[in-house]
Amino acid sequence: MPGTRLVVLFGGRSAEHEVSCISALHVLAAVDRDRYDVAPIGISRDGRWVDAGDAVAALPAGASSLPSPDGLAGPSLDLPSAVAPADGQPVVVFPLLHGPMGEDGTVQGLLDVVGVPYVGAGVLASSVCMDKGTAKDVLAAWGLPQPRWRSLRENELTEQAVAALVDDLGLPLFVKPANMGSSVGVARVASVPELLDALAAARRYDEYLVVEEALTRPREIEVAVLGNAQPRASKPGEVVASHDFYDFEDKYLAGTAGLRVPADLSPDEVAEVQHLALAAYRALRVDGMARVDLFHEVGGRGFLVNEVNTIPGFTPISMYPRLWEASGLPYAQLVDELVRLALERHGRRSTFATTR
Repeated sequence: MPGTRLVVLFGGRSAEHEVSCISALHVLAAVDRDRYDVAPIGISRDGRWVDAGDAVAALPAGASSLPSPDGLAGPSLDLPSAVAPADGQPVVVFPLLHGPMGEDGTVQGLLDVVGVPYVGAGVLASSVCMDKGTAKDVLAAWGLPQPRWRSLRENELTEQAVAALVDDLGLPLFVKPANMGSSVGVARVASVPELLDALAAARRYDEYLVVEEALTRPREIEVAVLGNAQPRASKPGEVVASHDFYDFEDKYLAGTAGLRVPADLSPDEVAEVQHLALAAYRALRVDGMARVDLFHEVGGRGFLVNEVNTIPGFTPISMYPRLWEASGLPYAQLVDELVRLALERHGRRSTFATTR
């Protein structure tokens, strides 16, 4: 991999734009510049691709985020020139684009079309994992345990449908946009008026919505998974939210959530939760990396799969790199392994026939 051009994509056209700028800063800080020719490329909210190299070089010491590509000057780049290698060097794209238009298979499809390897899941796994309702359907088909949920489209939000949600799942409930992450648009509701308000708020982000039962004080367990055909699971960690749930402020702003790495679990519980994480990873056909989020309903149903995140946060307080650090894989080596897996996956898929 020495001499590889590593294109770090950040920003993007979603409500998680700022989170991406934070994640990308810390990946750029960790990359071994002797091994990689790093090229930061920003994507603005209106879809412009811009070279962010000069802006990154001019960052002051102690900066907490990359500048938003929205404010970067310079000509717009087309996709081939943005990811093109120099002098035939190998190139790998690291799409640190959280949420729609980046984590959902759209950018992955563009990169597949131009034949460039990239870190993380392919088109199918990215799009399915991004859509929480569809991912839950797949996990259910594989028989994996989950909290009870219902998915519906905005045109199905009738008075009768809302009443049926409450009758079926009870109160309190969680309401989520199907295609969003970082707890954006997520609300915990304890009454029908709150449910109606939360459904209206979630519709700002997506036409598909997910409504889930709210478990009674569950433990929130997370496992980092890494690999292609033979993935491996990290030690599990535990999130202890300081709010009603692990919301956006707890994750990225206040930093007040307790993150226990590793989680206080028995050896049998560790084995079980790692098995479930790997089963979910395989069921959703993920390659490269994912963070699998689970609940532990103590005294009830045990471990339940919640979500699979194919581009997890890479900030200093993010669980994914912390879990691998605790499992013996430091941040810089984690980046190396992700690049290696990207090249491996691309090389394998490049052998498929394209003619009859």
